Amino acid sequence: MRAKNWHLSCSRCDRQFEPDELVGLCPACNSPILVRYDLAVARRLLAELRSGQPGWPRSLYDFWPVLPLAEPERVVRLGEQVTPLYRLPRQLQPEGGPEVWVKDESVNPTGTFKARGMALALHRARELGVRRVVVPSAGNAAGAAAAYAARLGMSCVVIVPEDTPRANVAECVRYGATVAQVPGSIVDAGKAAARLRERHGLYDVSTLKEPYRLEGKKTMGYELFVQWRELAAGHELPDAIIYPTGGGTGLIGLWKAFHELVALGWLGGEKLPRMVAVQPAGCCPIVRAFHSGRERAEPWQDPVTVASGLRVPAAVGDFLMLRTLRESGGTAVAVSDEEILAARDELARRGGLDFSPESAATWAGCKRLIADGWLAHNERVVLFHTGTGLKYHHLDRATEPKVLDPEADDWPELIAGR
Repeated sequence: MRAKNWHLSCSRCDRQFEPDELVGLCPACNSPILVRYDLAVARRLLAELRSGQPGWPRSLYDFWPVLPLAEPERVVRLGEQVTPLYRLPRQLQPEGGPEVWVKDESVNPTGTFKARGMALALHRARELGVRRVVVPSAGNAAGAAAAYAARLGMSCVVIVPEDTPRANVAECVRYGATVAQVPGSIVDAGKAAARLRERHGLYDVSTLKEPYRLEGKKTMGYELFVQWRELAAGHELPDAIIYPTGGGTGLIGLWKAFHELVALGWLGGEKLPRMVAVQPAGCCPIVRAFHSGRERAEPWQDPVTVASGLRVPAAVGDFLMLRTLRESGGTAVAVSDEEILAARDELARRGGLDFSPESAATWAGCKRLIADGWLAHNERVVLFHTGTGLKYHHLDRATEPKVLDPEADDWPELIAGR
């Protein structure tokens, strides 16, 4: 077992906790608790890993000196890998710039970036003696939690809003989770999960209601830094990052990673990426709060969007998201469901890229920011493709194949073009 080079600290009141305390939100101010590291120790360990392992890193677990894992050698794997970073296909690149790149999280286990967070949350929960977890989710986090719980021999209860895509529900059932749905939104699912935590002792791995999912998500930032130095010579990081934002752990985790990289001496802090939060117009509390200058976001009433993972009317980490956007010189943008679906179609038909609606929102947001002049022609921007589109067939247009007469002499309907 490694010596623990971390402690826990409240993100608002700075109350300190021991690394082995089983915590949720801060009992003093009800805010998220974060993991803080002795980065001098981490710097030495990471230097040894980088010099001693050809092809480092191979997965998120290779960043273990800056992860809260007491026994990194005991992690169990579901095929985790460093996810691809590539330029958007030439036919989709905006004429005259900026240059658009994609960090493709759809190749993670269970097909989404949620696997990173649940990998860390459930591994650390197991180290702390937890055997039963509960997660409220609009779909993808639930699938990841169910998969890792199955692999780690843990019990998992999933609470989903009633409009959660059936593909996500079926995924959880396949992994052996107990699934229940509630009327309303993810907020209502969260309330049900809290009751199970309070009455029956299940460990709640809701977004930012425990410290460890964020640590898994931040590895996207570490990977991006390593890849960017290799692929975009002369640049440490892109000029801007566009992220689809619901509960906000991805956005917050990236910003945490960049600051840790500065403290490690790997990254100069003079020019960090401008962070952009994209939300659907039918549920955009962070966009509204950002542009009105508020520190906290008012809950969104009657949230409606095809991007179910972004249907988060109130987030416990709202102030952390808003802080990230402002510290980075970033912005927040809302796009309509029509723009999201059009972007999804364009990425698939012109680029062969299967984006979830949440991911497609980043392309819609990018195009808006280019049109508004917020993104300059000579800049480089990364879109985070957070999940596969394969779980969203309910949004697809008519998919029934044509019926052909095999005895016909010709099939003109097949050569008429798209």
